[in-house]
Amino acid sequence: MRELVLDTETTGLEPAEGHRIVEIGAVELVNLMPTGRTYHQYINPERDMPTAAFEVHGLGDDFLRDQPVFADIVDAFLEFLGDARLVIHNAAFDMKFINAELEWQRRPPLPFERAFDTLTLARRKFPGSPASLDALCRRFSIDNSARSKHGALLDSEILAEVYLELLGGQQPDFALSNVPAASSQHGAPSTPLPRREAPLPPRLTAAERAAHDAFVENLGEAAIWRKYRDA
Repeated sequence: MRELVLDTETTGLEPAEGHRIVEIGAVELVNLMPTGRTYHQYINPERDMPTAAFEVHGLGDDFLRDQPVFADIVDAFLEFLGDARLVIHNAAFDMKFINAELEWQRRPPLPFERAFDTLTLARRKFPGSPASLDALCRRFSIDNSARSKHGALLDSEILAEVYLELLGGQQPDFALSNVPAASSQHGAPSTPLPRREAPLPPRLTAAERAAHDAFVENLGEAAIWRKYRDA
């Protein structure tokens, strides 16, 4: 399954009040493994940057005025999205802005059902506990020391690690061999499945493995994927 862990930075809180997206970042996962493919784009919002928003992400007018406007990047953005599921922390916020930008370009909106909200999942798993991205990094001992300010791609990379931990700290497929065989209708153990004489060859190409290794190296020593790769 292809998923994109996605984040945006904006000029404010409400597109209905004229606020716009200024940065989009996304990390591609296939079957919960990073492929090394990412999307990152700064965007000229065609308006001034409020001080409160600048203090969050540090993206100012002088920098953004030289970036492309959303109309110039929308086709490449949608092509990268494809039909992937979108993994977003506080999905309602980002989807609201993405769909507002698409509407202004007379493009169809993205169905909200495509978004998987990690904030909702965190609150369900840890009721009453802080569920911000920083709080979840502390809970799972994920290194977020590079996050002095919000940044769409950096936050997507961090959220990808948080997402894996929220799902249990391992790929679901890894645990399939440990599931006990189901009992028969009469309570007797079912017949165990035969083992393969030789394991199936890996489906990853050398290029895909190299891209994955390069991506993991950039995540730092505390990256959760290191222990799966090294294993």
